[in-house]
Amino acid sequence: MATGKDLTIAERLKNLHALQRIDSEIDQIQILKGELPMEVKDLEDEIAGLETRLSKLDTQLEEMNDNLSRHNKNIIEAETLTEKYNKQMDEVKNNREYDALSKEIELQKLEVQLSNKKIKEVEGQIGLKQETRVATAEKLEGKKGDLETKRVELEKIIEKTEKNEEKLRKKSEKQKKVITERMLTAYEKIRTTYRNGLAVVTVERNSCGGCYNKIPPQIQLEIGMMKKIIACEHCGRVLVDDMAMKGEVAEKAK
Repeated sequence: MATGKDLTIAERLKNLHALQRIDSEIDQIQILKGELPMEVKDLEDEIAGLETRLSKLDTQLEEMNDNLSRHNKNIIEAETLTEKYNKQMDEVKNNREYDALSKEIELQKLEVQLSNKKIKEVEGQIGLKQETRVATAEKLEGKKGDLETKRVELEKIIEKTEKNEEKLRKKSEKQKKVITERMLTAYEKIRTTYRNGLAVVTVERNSCGGCYNKIPPQIQLEIGMMKKIIACEHCGRVLVDDMAMKGEVAEKAK
């Protein structure tokens, strides 16, 4: 098999146009899939984010409940100490001991009041966190349902097109081997510039088949001769002769 460098300009143009036809068929399959692959990926990322948020909320709720338990424990300890000090009050022998116990009892009462205040605050925070968790969990379930629907849609399309797409991709790789590296680099660069992926176009009705700007008669003549590679001065796409390319397609179809 001749390499890209051994071929004439006409042969190089025909090979490049053949590659464009193959890649355009692959592009059509991607269009059929539409935005589904991106939507699936976005949903997967969003679900991962919601799961992380749920995990953080659970951790925060666990910490708040631990905090709640700690304050309840403080109340029990303070009440136990208060009861103990009250009993000791019956056995005091002097004012100094009485004052000391009275101060301790007062301190434990303040500890109970403070803990009760903290408990009320934490319970309010827990309530808000639980509401947020419920809303997050509901949103997560909804997104999971959406993801399942999108995945089923995408899988059906892939099932229908997978074999053909694989065949076309192999055909594309094979076709690239008969094209020079320089031409292939330019081709790929132009393809990524335009959403429709057209880097090689025919002249249709005296116009560029890519941007539809008029092509001067002299340039059209040069394109038809296929003695050199000509790009559209407006969009940069490689221009080829429609009739010559149709003849090439017809010849390959035999």
